[in-house]
Amino acid sequence: MTRFDAVLLISFGGPQGMADIRPFLANVLRGRNVPASRIDDVAHHYELFGGVSPITELTRKQAAGLQPRLAAAGTPLPVYVGMRNWHPFLGDTLKEMSRAGVRRVLGFVMAAQSSYSSCQQYKENVQDARQAVRDAGLADLEVTYVQGWHTHEGFISANGAHVREAIAKLPPQLQARARVVFTAHSIPTRMADQSKYREQLLESAREVARLSDVSDWALVYQSRSGRPQDPWLEPDVCDYLRASRAEGLEAAVLCPIGFVCDHIEVLYDLDREAADVARDIGLGLTRADAANDDPRFLDMMADMVLSTVRRYSTGRPLPIIRPQT
Repeated sequence: MTRFDAVLLISFGGPQGMADIRPFLANVLRGRNVPASRIDDVAHHYELFGGVSPITELTRKQAAGLQPRLAAAGTPLPVYVGMRNWHPFLGDTLKEMSRAGVRRVLGFVMAAQSSYSSCQQYKENVQDARQAVRDAGLADLEVTYVQGWHTHEGFISANGAHVREAIAKLPPQLQARARVVFTAHSIPTRMADQSKYREQLLESAREVARLSDVSDWALVYQSRSGRPQDPWLEPDVCDYLRASRAEGLEAAVLCPIGFVCDHIEVLYDLDREAADVARDIGLGLTRADAANDDPRFLDMMADMVLSTVRRYSTGRPLPIIRPQT
């Protein structure tokens, strides 16, 4: 008998058509003073893919893969999807859940490594969505979160398999000389200093490299934004590829270890921008898929949910209280 009524996958969200791009970016950038030229640049990235980010479809596939695994384990919980920046919005999803009689939610933030922007901010968004539920006169929902999983065997094995597949796509003479370059979203260094983001990324990368029998690897960053004068985590992936090629590197395999879905920041920053750099400098390059809906990753999700269910089988989780400001 579980004390939870449903599982909620919490993710970033993405536009689903050309008309969605600007409203979506307005949600992403709310409260931030971003130059119009930068907004235009990012909008163009989405336009190159018809305004459709695959993150929504992939997150739905993750939910669809998780639910039968829970049922097969004797814990038939419904699995919902709520997005921070686009439909299905968290607020709308929580209202739907409340109307369906859900009261106790097991939350699963779709980010392996923890920082404010990749984890805590989403939990704050859930708190805001709960307030919107109460404001609508609906019953509130308690939300308890799964614990960290950045080195879980399922997450590591899914990425390891994708790295090996990507290495195999290189010309045979380059495969043994390729370096695996793990990538993650850059964040301000002041934010990184207040979290275990870098350390957890290194731990994830190290485990994937070990499982893939890779000794030559590096961790770099991508998708930097913000003011140029503010320090962010480096090196940038494109700068790193140029410098490494100048030092004699012949081939690289990009692995987006900081992402669990192939979305626009992966498709544009790696498959377009980094690929263009590699072609210009004569560097062999392939890219490993993110975890996406790999069965090993879905098994990991189920294991994390079931372990959380077991942890609270005889007790009630304490509520998360937002600090007063």
